[in-house]
Amino acid sequence: MGASALTLAVTKTLPVPTRFGVLTSLLCTGFAAYRSIQAWRRSQDKTRIRLTEKQFIEVPELLKIARRASLQDAVWLGSGFHWTDIEAGRMHALIGRGVAAQMGKEILHKDGAYWLHGLAKEEDAYADLSNLVGHTLIVGTTRVGKTRLFDLLIAQAICRGEPVIIIDPKGDHGLAHNARKVCEALGQSDRFIYFHPAHPEKSACIDPLRNWNRKTELASRIAALIPSETGADPFTAFGWKVLNDIVNGLIATGVRPNMVQLRRYIEGGPEDLLLKALRLHFKHKVQDWESRVSSFVKQYKGNQLLAYITFYKEIVIHDAQNVDLDGLISTYEHNRDHFQKMVASLIPILSMLTSDPLTDLLSPDFGAGHERVVTDMARAIRADKVLYVGLDSLADATVGSAIGSVLLADLAAVAGDRYNYGIDTIKPVNLFIDEAAEVINQPTIQLMNKGGGALFRVTIATQTFADFASRLGDENKARQVLANTNNKIALRILDAETQQYIADGIPKIKARTLMIRYGHNVDSNIHDAYSASYQEQAAEEEADLIPPAILSELPPLHFFARLSGGKTIKGRLPILKW
Repeated sequence: MGASALTLAVTKTLPVPTRFGVLTSLLCTGFAAYRSIQAWRRSQDKTRIRLTEKQFIEVPELLKIARRASLQDAVWLGSGFHWTDIEAGRMHALIGRGVAAQMGKEILHKDGAYWLHGLAKEEDAYADLSNLVGHTLIVGTTRVGKTRLFDLLIAQAICRGEPVIIIDPKGDHGLAHNARKVCEALGQSDRFIYFHPAHPEKSACIDPLRNWNRKTELASRIAALIPSETGADPFTAFGWKVLNDIVNGLIATGVRPNMVQLRRYIEGGPEDLLLKALRLHFKHKVQDWESRVSSFVKQYKGNQLLAYITFYKEIVIHDAQNVDLDGLISTYEHNRDHFQKMVASLIPILSMLTSDPLTDLLSPDFGAGHERVVTDMARAIRADKVLYVGLDSLADATVGSAIGSVLLADLAAVAGDRYNYGIDTIKPVNLFIDEAAEVINQPTIQLMNKGGGALFRVTIATQTFADFASRLGDENKARQVLANTNNKIALRILDAETQQYIADGIPKIKARTLMIRYGHNVDSNIHDAYSASYQEQAAEEEADLIPPAILSELPPLHFFARLSGGKTIKGRLPILKW
């Protein structure tokens, strides 16, 4: 611009052809405009790189975005951009030359590498809704935004009118509060159901044994909680048999199985239950049974149970055998000392799940006219409810883990029913599990492995992959969990193994490097003999699209998302605000 102004001044004051001066001035102005555009873009880059303030979003605005995203069959992930080899190349170039040297030391913010988010222009970031059926893994250390990401995903699922199940071991007040407020903002406050053992007075009651099609499902649901390295050791197998026999006896006597009933007959013995079951069987299958059994009662001097068992084995079994009764009788006749040893790992689980206040919360059996909210997983899903389950694991991790595990086992059974009996007109189910390593078990793995066919969208959050191996006791099972997640969202990660796992799942790129060499030589034997050299060499080296170490420098609320299909997003999350 200075040259343009100088050219015009010279043209006006000196005898220079006017046309030539004006053309020269316009040419200089064109160069100035071109360089100004470059300078403006550079200024925008530097402004983005220094962008460190938090974003906030209010519920009405989020609901507008959610409706717009649902029309596109997408889910909104905040603000960001498509991370490609272009942005990765810029990142590697900056790291190679020194970020501080290129941008100044002030760019090195104490909260993390904000400059990563300035490598491209920011816009709304979306993921295809169809990809969520492949399940999603969220990884990040504590206090970096996992729960805030849950807020966004949960709010959008509620807005789509789909059933939402939230399992929160910590019992985060903000997560429950935000889910409730989104329901209220939509005018659907009755959709929200709250469960928390620490607040029984305002908690709904959930019966994890209400849903079943085959009686064996109930025994499998509780047996899955028995500590086992293989899942098929003798203690687990015996525990399953005892549970199945008790369940069969309860159903045969017209009693709905719940955990209080199971604990009663496993701890105290099945005598009363067996006596009732035998009487009912005789009543329906044996004519004139009371007079026929009287001789056996006299034989055993009034001991009705022994008399009934003998009557069944000697008389009834030939004409009206009942397999369920056979199993219950074998449980009763089993050596009591050996029985107690074999169920030693089962009884503590039932004790945890039936201790106060869980007696009513997990085994509701209220009379007519009660005012408590009673639900179960299948009922909540059919009514498109938003069920928040806080486990209070901070106060009691063992009980919280058991509650979460039995509810997840119930959900796996519901997913099996949906798969078996048709899902063409059923909405997808959104399951969110925060701190998933606290509650994950074999039914959860099965749910993730086969739940896609039942339209279950599972989103799990954890801090490191080692948490899964520690919980499941087997690294192979932990990798089975990871292999079932097609979408991975990484916030700040400090664990080196977890960083490497995220990076290894992403293809490499080619990063260009330039090598420059200078050389000179003076020969001491020949007068004035001197040689010099200059060499440039450009090469392409294999580099990570997302280097593992860079994941430890992400600021809070910033993330990399690797989505099903190969798309990678660099984004940042807003905080849901009221």
